[in-house]
Amino acid sequence: MANSIFRDEVDRLLEEGGAQLVEVLPPAEYAWAHLPGAVNLPLKELDAHAASVLDVQRPVIAYCHDFQ
Repeated sequence: MANSIFRDEVDRLLEEGGAQLVEVLPPAEYAWAHLPGAVNLPLKELDAHAASVLDVQRPVIAYCHDFQ
């Protein structure tokens, strides 16, 4: 289930330690600028690798910044 949330809610979820922050940027963009504590799962690889990287018992916050 996908929901949009505001930054204050993201901060709260991360501070409580329950959420996982995932940036779906391509690797080069992630290396150049990513949010602290985020893991990189590029959008094209998300389905293939999410189960092995993420804890299914915790909420996931997916983030992508478009530089264009």
